Amino acid sequence: MKRPPTAVATGVRARLAQATRTPPGRLRLAGVVLAVLAVAFGGLTAWQLETRAQAADRVVSYSQPLSRDAAEIHRNLADAATTAASGFLLAGAEPDEVRSRYEQDVATAAKLIAEAAARTTATSPAQGSLARLNQQLPVYAGLVETARADNRQGIPLGGAYLRYASEQMQTVLLPAAAELAAVENRELSDDYAEARAVPWAAYGLALVALAALLWVQLTLFRRTNRVFNIGLLGATAAVLAGALWLTVTGLATSSALQRSNREGAAPLRALNSARVDVLTARLAENLHFVARGSTTRYADQWAKATEHLAGAKDLPSDRSDGSLPQAVRLAPSAAVPSVVDASKQFDEWRRRHDAARNKEVGDADYQGALEATVTASTDSATSADAAFKAVDKALAQAADIEQDRFDQAAEGTGGDLRAAAVAAALLGLVAAAAALRGLGRRLAEYR
Repeated sequence: MKRPPTAVATGVRARLAQATRTPPGRLRLAGVVLAVLAVAFGGLTAWQLETRAQAADRVVSYSQPLSRDAAEIHRNLADAATTAASGFLLAGAEPDEVRSRYEQDVATAAKLIAEAAARTTATSPAQGSLARLNQQLPVYAGLVETARADNRQGIPLGGAYLRYASEQMQTVLLPAAAELAAVENRELSDDYAEARAVPWAAYGLALVALAALLWVQLTLFRRTNRVFNIGLLGATAAVLAGALWLTVTGLATSSALQRSNREGAAPLRALNSARVDVLTARLAENLHFVARGSTTRYADQWAKATEHLAGAKDLPSDRSDGSLPQAVRLAPSAAVPSVVDASKQFDEWRRRHDAARNKEVGDADYQGALEATVTASTDSATSADAAFKAVDKALAQAADIEQDRFDQAAEGTGGDLRAAAVAAALLGLVAAAAALRGLGRRLAEYR
């Protein structure tokens, strides 16, 4: 006949109480408790550090590359629209480099969309954006080719096709790309938070283990008048070493990850926003000439895009909410010259745009305004096109610098955390063995 659970529990408590009535029994129980605490400390610390290491690895090899690729998809799509409009305006005088740049933008965007789709899970919120991008990019490219073919033959319908293609880009593709970038940025922020999380449970268990070790050593001292127990001292030292290793590694990796975000990931997000704004402004500038002044829509888009770039006019540059001043503020020291140069070139671009606008409106010189804005000559240094290219080039240089700073700071943090996890697990085992060894010597005295 089986005994009820309450009777079994009562029997266990009775045997435990009987065992602890004698000094050897109490020593055995203390040894078991100390060994369990030491092993638990090592195991919990190793688990929490391994979790952080996995998050740090994701930051370096998954979420930041996906965030960067999402921004590149957004930028390549905006650049494709801008370059397609430039090529349309140049018509028969379109240089090979303009056509090649458009084709490269579309090919790069398609490649990055496919890679991002392959690397994200089926339940990821990014899948919807990726599906829209994958479906609509060929549609956009087809409209551009139709517009280009009609324009080459002098068919006026080409302008309508290009405006429709640009409408598709601005209302479908670019919003989907922005949504994708927002999703990937949130995932990157989550991984950063997990990688830098403080392992409070490990610290709490370390305190409990140290308190238990100190209590047992004080109890032995009071009852035996023996100051040192080498085994218990060794166990205490092992737990302290594990806690210290946890602290030093945690602070070092947290600092490295924070630096990678401060000098790499965060400036890159601001820079990518500015680069897209620059391309949006350029697209509006070009589409205004495609429409041949039949609407003020694109002039309004230019004004809105440049205001978003420069920020409010009544604020100083160090407090402006514009994407370009923000990129300057967040840029690491190595990238500051490139971003500042981009800001200066942007001011020059606006001056040249205003001059072209005066030709068109004040002098009624559409062709002169077009030539001052879009030029087929690669050595024309006085056009709005040249200033735009200078802005884009300077921002691209800054982006390369900031990506390099991220790689330098974040690389290896996962390995450091994983090494600390292995060390913590080993130190927990050492502490358990030392505690059992130290109390075993006391037990031997009762034989």
